[in-house]
Amino acid sequence: MDFLNTLFSSAWSIFLIVLFFGGSIFVHELGHFIAARRRGVKVTRFSIGFGPAIWSRKAPDGVEYRLSWIPLGGYVALPQLADMATIEGESENTEPLPPISYSTRIIVFAAGAFFNILFAFALATILWVAGQPTSEDLATTRIGYISKTIALADGTSVPSPASEAGLYLGDTIRAIDGAKVADWPELMQTLVTSAGVTTDGRRKAIFTIERAGRPLEVTVYPRLSGEDNIRKVGILPAYTPIVASVPEKSFAQTIGLQLDDELKTLNGEPLLNLVTVMDVMQAKVPAEFTLTVLRAGQTIALKVPATRPKDTSALFGAGFRTNFGLVHTNPVEQVVNQIRMTLRVFVSLIQPQSDIGISKLSGPVGIGRIYWDASKAGIRYVLWMAILVNVNLAIFNLLPIPVLDGGHMLFATIGKLRGRALPMNFIAAAQSVFIVLLFSMMLYVTVFGDIRRWARDIKADKDAATEQAKKAAEPAKP
Repeated sequence: MDFLNTLFSSAWSIFLIVLFFGGSIFVHELGHFIAARRRGVKVTRFSIGFGPAIWSRKAPDGVEYRLSWIPLGGYVALPQLADMATIEGESENTEPLPPISYSTRIIVFAAGAFFNILFAFALATILWVAGQPTSEDLATTRIGYISKTIALADGTSVPSPASEAGLYLGDTIRAIDGAKVADWPELMQTLVTSAGVTTDGRRKAIFTIERAGRPLEVTVYPRLSGEDNIRKVGILPAYTPIVASVPEKSFAQTIGLQLDDELKTLNGEPLLNLVTVMDVMQAKVPAEFTLTVLRAGQTIALKVPATRPKDTSALFGAGFRTNFGLVHTNPVEQVVNQIRMTLRVFVSLIQPQSDIGISKLSGPVGIGRIYWDASKAGIRYVLWMAILVNVNLAIFNLLPIPVLDGGHMLFATIGKLRGRALPMNFIAAAQSVFIVLLFSMMLYVTVFGDIRRWARDIKADKDAATEQAKKAAEPAKP
């Protein structure tokens, strides 16, 4: 039965990846196709994917529809607008074709990105009605934990930038370097893609915070940390820890924790993140401390003794959750937020002082994996991911790079300004060079980004499973 459930779950995940990832490419090419037909442009082929055909069919109107072997995009063959034989193969069209106006070129080339934004808006409308899942720790920008140290990429520990800068528990971060942040994921992305640097070469970020109702600006000096070597300052979000499970004969039951207890204070100080409890429980010299919990509207103090079982987990052996719910964000705001996040990443890629490189991006393998993980969490997460992918696809294709739609628009605009089209051999040469560069970049991102991260995560999961099995095999200690 477990095998059948796993099989069904995997089949469902693959179906969602094909439907939404492949659907995003289909919608993009459909935009070109419809715009070309409406503007009277000759269409010879509509292909999802590149390379040799897996399946093809020629319609009575002369258009060849096909699925191709290389699933890295797709194309609509438009011989009047662009010579793309390097990618699309030689066209079977031999009849002379009339020239196409500048406005038609721009409309047809921009239509793919426009359709992706329309598709993203449609998906965002569904998510607006159905609601987007979120938890208290993701919906906040309030600081719930400040690490004393952080580990650098080489494994050494240094004082955390947040503690050095004088950030406090309970501070609410409103903006970083002037860019407003609305939730924790946006806060983290804004920090990671920031590019501030001091005159002596240190990384720098200006945090606009709210403390006790007063706005303040705090200068923080992030450090590169973690296996991805990204900017971090050593903070975690604030949330309400709520007891989700209390196993029989566990240490949590011994000290008096009960289901749905809300942890409020630790030794009289506000408890805003469970990592604070972990620090106290894992202290080298155990000491008694007091937890205050809210239970059925009443505040109850629980004493946690210094003498506790050595095999007790850092969280008393209990399970915890936080407040969870659905937010109904209007579709315009959803799409605008995704556009802003995407542009922030693209800008950081060309910022000389940024720490974001191409290896930090996700290619087809990485996107497929994210879709896979999202499908396990629920269809709402898949919809959110599809909105992000469509916005990324739209903006990426509008970049003024030969081979992409933005490159075609650039060539058309240059031709319009100079009064005659650019030489076809020049355009063909530029496209040939950039298609090699584009596929090389995709290969690099896949190997040194997607696959490396995947292998690292698999190893981490195996190590965790091994450690858990080892602990389970050890006899309990009094």
